[in-house]
Amino acid sequence: MSRFSFLLLFVYLCSFPVSAMAQGSEADRVIGNWLVQDKKAKVQIFKKNNKYFGKIVWLKEPNDEQGKPKHDKENPEEKLRNRPLMGLELLADFEYDEDLVWEDGEIYDPKNGKTYSCKMTLSEDGKTLDVRGYIGISLIGRTSIWTRVD
Repeated sequence: MSRFSFLLLFVYLCSFPVSAMAQGSEADRVIGNWLVQDKKAKVQIFKKNNKYFGKIVWLKEPNDEQGKPKHDKENPEEKLRNRPLMGLELLADFEYDEDLVWEDGEIYDPKNGKTYSCKMTLSEDGKTLDVRGYIGISLIGRTSIWTRVD
């Protein structure tokens, strides 16, 4: 192997971990606490097994009319209707694509008990997150803008 080939190989091997680390840190920019658009809940986004998830960590009105913690009463699976909304994981399996976009995830809407395909796009300044739930293709759906609170 010539010195030039060795030098090229060395430069390539040294640059790979740096670029992988840079992508990881960019991908992790979504991690944190987010106030949903209607300001009735906060969702904590976290990383698990190189995918991104989100769970409810605060509710403006955590209790029902009887003063008991609210449950997932609209869930289509009867056995899940007793699980509390607080701590409920409603974002699942997001993968970082690039350009501050996380795709291939799902969002669960406890208001109607339905799960949708979902894509998230972070603003350049990292202060807002466009969360787009959709059926089929992302052109047919609804976007909610969340605000960082941590």
